[in-house]
Formats: sequence, structure tokens, C-alpha cells
Amino acid sequence: MTIHQPDWCASDAPVLERTQRWVERAVIGLNLCPFAKAAQRKGLIHYVVSHARQSLEACVDLEVQLLALYRSDESLHDNTLLIYPECFSDFVDFNQFLDDADAALDRLDLVGTIQIASFHPNYQFAGVPSDDLGNFTNRSPHPVLHLLRESSIERAVAAFERPESIYEVNIQTLKQLGRTGWRALDVGPPTLRAPRDPAPANCAQPSARMPGG
Repeated sequence: MTIHQPDWCASDAPVLERTQRWVERAVIGLNLCPFAKAAQRKGLIHYVVSHARQSLEACVDLEVQLLALYRSDESLHDNTLLIYPECFSDFVDFNQFLDDADAALDRLDLVGTIQIASFHPNYQFAGVPSDDLGNFTNRSPHPVLHLLRESSIERAVAAFERPESIYEVNIQTLKQLGRTGWRALDVGPPTLRAPRDPAPANCAQPSARMPGG
């Protein structure tokens, strides 16, 4: 695991451990993202814990990490997992923050250069019931923004025979695993919070991108 943050403290260790376990056991272990294993093995995924407690602070941390990724050497830093353990416990609030995240990309003139994928303990795709197994493709132990280079995504997709099939394969994998199997992976949050009902998501379509992709 590569940790890059000047204010890292010992209390971040459990957050990093849970996130790392999710990447290893779910994202890579279930092959939810065929592109993640190589990036993880080479140490190209940077893990950053934000100490933000409200949206403005969260946006500042996001801009810092967007610029850090943009300015870094691609051979050393391919993508970033920005983790928010102290805010956005409600998925509705997190989903609304995604508009701010898109605005940050635009403000920094990074649209088309860096892409942001989102993950949350109570992630719910638009038009999908909250208990649908498909939501688990984007469920993480803490709220997470995954910052990815567009160039890396394009190379990964070009090397994959049918990238559009990834989501369908993932759904089948999760159906075969079932909720009992998912719980056995021990990749959930430290305490589960029920999503606000209803929990409308603005995500138009399910995403095939996962950490390292």
C-alpha cells in the first residue's frame, strides 16, 4: 500500500486497513476490476485519508489530490483512492457532493484528463432497489472518490476484449457469491448505517470502473 499524505496519523490505520482489505478481497479477489491487480501489485494506487468533516473541507482535499495526481509521474502514481471516513455517512449527502467533485475537475481544467469514480457503504444506482446485489460493485467500507487518469483508462479498455461486459460479469459473480458470501469477505464498514429512504442516486448508469481500473 502506498500512503501519500503529510498529516497521516496512527488513527488512520484502521481506515486504510479496511480500504486495503476491500481492494484485495473484493475488487481484486472477485475480479470486479480486471485492471486493478497490476496497479496494486506495482504500488501505483495511492491511498489518502481525508480528515474533512464537511463538504467544503472535502472539496479542498479533493482539489489537492487531483493536482497531485496530475503533476505526478505516471510510472509511480497511476491513481488515487481518496477516503472520507469522517463525513458523508449518508449516501444522499455523498451523492450530492459528486456535483462539487465534477465542478472541481472543471475548475482545475482537468476534465478529459482525470476521471472520478465514487464508492460508498450504501451505494445505490439510480432506479435500482437498495438491496439489489448490483449495488455491491460500488460498495466500499468508507466513502471513497477514485481519481483515475483518462489515459490509463483508455489503455486498460483497449487491452480488454469486451470491456462493456465487465458489469454484467460482476453482477453474475455477486449473485453466485450471495449476501452471505459478501459478508464473509469482511469488507464492510465498521458500523452499518441504513440509507435514507428513499435514497435517490444521480448515477445514470452502472459503472464498470473499479479501483485500479
